[in-house]
Amino acid sequence: EMWEDYKYEYQLRAKVISITNVQNTLEEEKRYRLVVIDESHNLRNKEGKRYSIVKDYLERNESKVILLTATPYNKSYMDLSSQLSLFIPENHNLGISPDKYIQEIGGITKFSASHQVNENTISAFDKSPYSEDWQQLMALYLVRRTRNFIKEHYTYPDEATGKRYLKFSDGSRQYFPERKPKKVEYKFDSSDETDQYAKLYTDEIVNLINSLKLPRYGLGQDIYVNNEPGFIPTKDDNLIQQNLGRAGARLKGFARTNLFKRLESSGYSFLLSISRHLLRNYLFMYAYENKLPFPIGKQESGTVNDLIFIDYDSNSLPGVKKEKDFKLLFDKKEYIERAKKYYEAVSNQRNKFEWINSMLFSKKLYDHLKDDSKSLFKILNEGKDWTPDDDRQLTALINLCTKKHKNDKVLIFTQFADTAHYLERQFIAKKILKTACVTGDDENPTAFAHRFSPVSNHKEEQISEDNEIRVLIATDVLSEGQNLQDCHIILNYDLPWAIIRLIQRAGRVDRIGQKADEILCYSFLPEEGIEKIIKLRDRLQNRIRENAETIGSDEVFFDGDPINLKDLYNEKSGVFDDGEETDIDLGSYAYEIWRNAIEKNPQLEKIIPNLPDVVYSTKKTDPKHKKGVLIYTRTSHENDILAYMDTKGDILTKSQTEILKLARCDQDEPAIKRLKEHHEIVKSGVESIKKIESRIGGQLGQRNGSRYRTYERLKFYIDDNPNSLFVTDSLVKATEEIYKYPLRDRAKDILNREFKNHIRDEDFIDIVVNLREDGKLCNIPEDGEIKRKEPKIICSMGLVN
Repeated sequence: EMWEDYKYEYQLRAKVISITNVQNTLEEEKRYRLVVIDESHNLRNKEGKRYSIVKDYLERNESKVILLTATPYNKSYMDLSSQLSLFIPENHNLGISPDKYIQEIGGITKFSASHQVNENTISAFDKSPYSEDWQQLMALYLVRRTRNFIKEHYTYPDEATGKRYLKFSDGSRQYFPERKPKKVEYKFDSSDETDQYAKLYTDEIVNLINSLKLPRYGLGQDIYVNNEPGFIPTKDDNLIQQNLGRAGARLKGFARTNLFKRLESSGYSFLLSISRHLLRNYLFMYAYENKLPFPIGKQESGTVNDLIFIDYDSNSLPGVKKEKDFKLLFDKKEYIERAKKYYEAVSNQRNKFEWINSMLFSKKLYDHLKDDSKSLFKILNEGKDWTPDDDRQLTALINLCTKKHKNDKVLIFTQFADTAHYLERQFIAKKILKTACVTGDDENPTAFAHRFSPVSNHKEEQISEDNEIRVLIATDVLSEGQNLQDCHIILNYDLPWAIIRLIQRAGRVDRIGQKADEILCYSFLPEEGIEKIIKLRDRLQNRIRENAETIGSDEVFFDGDPINLKDLYNEKSGVFDDGEETDIDLGSYAYEIWRNAIEKNPQLEKIIPNLPDVVYSTKKTDPKHKKGVLIYTRTSHENDILAYMDTKGDILTKSQTEILKLARCDQDEPAIKRLKEHHEIVKSGVESIKKIESRIGGQLGQRNGSRYRTYERLKFYIDDNPNSLFVTDSLVKATEEIYKYPLRDRAKDILNREFKNHIRDEDFIDIVVNLREDGKLCNIPEDGEIKRKEPKIICSMGLVN
């Protein structure tokens, strides 16, 4: 809805499509010249259906694309590769290579032998674990300016207060509020037998979770295969079991990790997960005992979705995702009775699930289900007396919202829908008015954002006072793509295991239009339990590293997280600020070097532009850097390229950031005598750059582009049918023009459509010839020539150590 509002406000000739709806709409969508993909990090999975549909649309229509994201990568640099691959073909020559990685493994020969890929492609960068290489690649495509960077370089100090502000064209000012970490402490004492939460946070509970065999997630394991003679599985049984084998290890890891995360989120959510898990186990045991097939959930892309169960005291149907209605169960007999009921209900909706013959599995599966259930009952027994009134964390939250901030808008974040619904029920029970809860289950989360933050969403006239929300409880469904800056107080009820999400959450309210001087970012932390939390996280981190089966979640676990738990506990200033100097894109970084230089010496603004081309200098450099020359050239296609050449004329690096840092010096640093071979090195560098540029893209552009495909099809027809009546002068001239000049946009649309329709060569030729005769085929300059410029040497700097 936010984008629909922008479309209306700026009168854009555009169409807005939800990422969840691309499969239904994008394949038949007409051509748009520009595609903007918001939250593009959601397209990290190259194997996904959505990904392939978006990529196909961009290739088919030769659309320009802008990817918007605050978190370009999460798990690994491969996330960057996936997003770039949406518009860069796998074999496209980038003109750069992962120099750091190639150097570390012993040079280009070793690289080629090890990987069998061209060093100038995305596939080559996929091999590199070094940030320097990825920074060099992203310099070609990334524009990123962090909040700190903008605050430092683009703001002005207030004359009275000294606070920094942005100045807009209408004269208005946007001040930068301070993001202040605040802690909310609640009592946590593992020795206190009355502390219901502490009883769950013991080594015994952690060990029980670690010991779970989780057989439902490992149905494809060999130990569960029924090898008894006389049983012959069907082809469908074999296929489903193969898919289970591929998905099982990841699902086991996801399930175990999820239990740890829920334990830290809320004792109630944790117990609810244990109870659900038990019920699923009993359903499978019931099916096994009665030789009935297992319902295993729909399978997509080699993964298996677990069953979803709901409470049958409600009117909901099985398969409908309303787990908020589920109630805790503690009695074994009740689980057995409920499992039978669930199985009968699920059987009436067979098309909702995949089914697999339980006779495929040995008794060991049944035994492991039984053993796990005993462990789960032990855990559940520790929390059987759970009551919200004794939930000290919940009490601290309610006090904060009803006493300290009783009149303020408050945004409460939690990782799990179960915790969100639990909090909502308790707020309603305490008669805290104007409270609402939004999770991924809600069809329209944006509607809640509008009711919570009507001013920033320009909805003041549409949202009545009675319908406005004061306290909004949300999962991370609202941590992306929403304007919530009517509020300046964020409560993190639990800490996400990828702590960078705390910064994303703060960014929901710290946006243009925020009027508060401070953004208060509360985190709930136990008084005496912070060390236990850190200990648990360390334990799980080690387990993740040691045991590959536990990697089952699309998150960073601790590594690279910008926030330290102890810094949160100590309310350290600045922990919610975003980004370092290395996070900035190259263009912005270079521009700020220039801005800082002319602020110190305004005369440089006149001196530098008037320097002649080919100007050079030499400086002394650190002994760890090789003797050589830094070269700045402008290519025939008006691209600026920096290169660092050694004295033999070989390129040491093309990393633009590294070269900028090598060139850095103070204004009063003296120039020294140039290298004897300086100009020869520069010449070698220009020749190398010319060769690189000549290989990038090619005369006809990308192989999957309409110009390349049209030329190849026409050329093949002419060569293969020299005596055909269709091989006319007009066809030959059209083919020559396509080779020399780019196609018009309208011609691209028409030809792309005909490629899709698979028309005959002769009909295709007619269309091309007619377009040419109507002057609608190629963009031909008036004088008929495309003037190609020679590359320029702007300047160079020698390095002597």
